[in-house]
Amino acid sequence: MHIEIRPTRPDHDAVTPLLAQLDAYLGELYPPEANHILDVQALLRPDVLFVAAWSGSEALGCGAVRRMPGEAPTRDQIYGEIKRMFVLPRARGARIGQRILESLEASLTGEGISHALLETGRDQTEAVRLYERCGYRPRASFGGYPDNGLSVFYEKRLG
Repeated sequence: MHIEIRPTRPDHDAVTPLLAQLDAYLGELYPPEANHILDVQALLRPDVLFVAAWSGSEALGCGAVRRMPGEAPTRDQIYGEIKRMFVLPRARGARIGQRILESLEASLTGEGISHALLETGRDQTEAVRLYERCGYRPRASFGGYPDNGLSVFYEKRLG
């Protein structure tokens, strides 16, 4: 199967069902106050790059990176925050998530940003395995996220 990772509008008709499925999944795992979801309007902001994994006209996965200013927990270093990573369950195992993540990281390094951070849920074991396999390491909370016992935080030095 040929997969192409490319920038895509998050309000694309083939992408909104992916985001809805991700939201439903997160809603099953965590209470609403523990879900730190960027909605479609936030994903359309100019400081966000949203990409999708395409097989022909079908979107199989997606992810985003939001460029963030430095803050005390990042020693005032700007960073990219990985958000909205999702691959359809039937498409998992083909390294689509890894390719999406690599595309987002490449966009950051192309902009001179050398640090990627993310928050994910502790119960999202597939996501945790992906991030650790791709070189992300545990870190303390950042970006105002609460350290509530449900979230886990990761970082990766790029380039």
